[in-house]
This record gives sequence, C-alpha cells and structure tokens, in this order.
Amino acid sequence: MLTKVRVQNKRASRKKTAAVTTDETPIAEIWAEFKKTGTERLRNILAEHYLHLVKYNAERLHAKLPAEVDVNDLHQAGFFGLRDAIEAFDLSRGIKFETYCANRIRGAILDELRSMDWVPRLVRARTSKVGVARKSLASRNGREPTDVEIAKELDVDMEEFKKIRKDAEAVGIVSLNRKWYETDSSKDVREIDVFRDDRQLNPLLETQKNDLKDLITKGLSRAERLIVILYYYEQMTMKEIGATLDLSESRVSQMHSSILARLRAHLLHRETEF
Repeated sequence: MLTKVRVQNKRASRKKTAAVTTDETPIAEIWAEFKKTGTERLRNILAEHYLHLVKYNAERLHAKLPAEVDVNDLHQAGFFGLRDAIEAFDLSRGIKFETYCANRIRGAILDELRSMDWVPRLVRARTSKVGVARKSLASRNGREPTDVEIAKELDVDMEEFKKIRKDAEAVGIVSLNRKWYETDSSKDVREIDVFRDDRQLNPLLETQKNDLKDLITKGLSRAERLIVILYYYEQMTMKEIGATLDLSESRVSQMHSSILARLRAHLLHRETEF
C-alpha cells in the first residue's frame, strides 16, 4: 500500500512539472522559469510560442526579394535570430519580447542575405545610383541617356564611370532557377531550360564548315592552304602567318590576293551548282 502511494505521488509530481509547459500556463511563468533554469526544454517551448514572428518577418522580406531566394532559408536564419533573442532577453527591462525580438530576427535574416551575396555592398550602392540616374535622365529627356550624360548626372569623369559600369556587370548575375515565363501547364519554364550551351557543337553546322573549308582549299598548295586556314579560321594576322611560314608579310599578302582571285574565278565557275 505504501509503495502504491509513492508511485501515485511521483506521477502527481511529474504532472505538476509538465503543467509548466502546457498551453494553459501563462507565458510569463514560462519566461520566469526559463531565466531561472535555462533548460533546453523551456527554450524550445518559448521558441515554438514565438515562431509565428519568424514566419511573419521572413515572408515580409521575401516579398521584396528575387524569386530565386528560398523563403525556407530566411525562416531558418530567422529562427536562429529568435533563439539568440530568447537567450539575451532581459525580463527586468519591462519591454515586450515581441518588440525586442523583431529586430533580432530581421537582423539575422539580413545577415544571411548578405552572406548569400558575394557582391560588395559598396558596389551595390554605386550600381543603384547609376540606375537612379539613368531613370531620372530617361524621364526628363524622353529617351535612353548616353554614358556621358549619366556620368555628368553622377558628377564623375568618364574614367570613373567606366569603372562603376564594369563593377556593375558583376551585379547582373541571376539564378538559373529563376522563372523565365509562366506556362499553362503546372511546370514553369526557368532560366536553365532556355540557357544556351555553347559547348555543344551543331553537327550540321560543323559539317557545312568542313565542306566549305575543303572546297576553298581544294587545288591549293600546302603554303596557300595554310594561309587560308590561319587567316580565316585561326584569326591570325599577315605578320603572324609570315612568321609561322618563314615568309615576309608582303609575300603572304601577295599570296593571299592571288588565292582570293583564283577562288573567285573557281566559285563563279561553279555558281550554277549552288
């Protein structure tokens, strides 16, 4: 009988402890208990209670950001901001926790966004000024402004403006997951779906190029064939070709003119075949 009473007392004790964590317990009591004990269990209860603040701030910021930014990443960063706010909150200051933690959550999310962006903030700011100046001039003049006009509007010389414009090129990077356009189907078309891969060669175009190369070099000597290939296919200058073939630049130029004259006559003769 005594053992049964002890078991009942232990159960009652556990129920009393658990009552601190129930929804009926005032949040102020949970705060007071957490600041005394600092237990992980109470911290999690507080975090769950204020989790809606993370969602609210993350979604407000996400609405102003490009589509490729994942709102779940913002939620995660905001949650860590919330946990830090719970740890640092001082009950004796007499302010509402909601007011205190909002700035901590937003700060954590903004820090995460900055870590995602490798472009320096100074470059972003200068690029933004260029955009504002361009829009202002376009509005006043009714046309797209020139670089000189934009530089004058920014009160910088052309050398400085070229540097700003060069830095701004790094800001124009977009995610391949960004939505390119919407379709009637459930799957949206994204940048990666329409991105051109220049590494892939067009077999038909390559075959045509090879056929044309064979046609125009047919009947030429080795030196003449090299002049055509190096000049038109390798983009080498007459001087570079001369150094390669151990010929003078003027001799290469003479041979090139002779080759062109013969090619014109040859192609005119075969014009009916095309």
